[in-house]
Amino acid sequence: MTIDKQTEPDVPRERGSASPIAFRLDHHSGVPTYLQLVQQVEHALRLGYLGQGDRLPTVKEVVSSLAINPNTVLKAYRELEHRGLAAGRPGQGTFVRDTPATAGLAELTALRKTLLTWLRSADAAGLDEAGMVALFTSALRDFYDRRGETPVPGARDGGRGQAGTSEGVA
Repeated sequence: MTIDKQTEPDVPRERGSASPIAFRLDHHSGVPTYLQLVQQVEHALRLGYLGQGDRLPTVKEVVSSLAINPNTVLKAYRELEHRGLAAGRPGQGTFVRDTPATAGLAELTALRKTLLTWLRSADAAGLDEAGMVALFTSALRDFYDRRGETPVPGARDGGRGQAGTSEGVA
């Protein structure tokens, strides 16, 4: 997922104009294309890159940039509508309807900085991406187990939509 420069906090952007998100695909992830689009929108919402009223790229724009079937984009947008996150407006496009609760920008920035430090340490220790995902997923699972809660959706698979990718990790 890429975010256009207009999402900078100090740069006002007209809501409903060009979309601030551009999708990307990982053809090796094993995650269906439509779910990759859904996950990228959800992540952008949680990180504050997309807000209520923002227009998602049109089906035509996504098809053109990713060379995928229009029905795949429509399926992703229907899923976002089903989840209450987006709504289509005939002749205008699909717009963000609701955003999940998230931490403020200052908190997210601080947490990101801490996470980047952790990632550099994990890299220095010799972990590859899969190892980092497995370790993080395991720690997240333990965190929720200790709190007596159910993990967030996607936590068992690192948010990749793949069940069981971290099996055997304690």
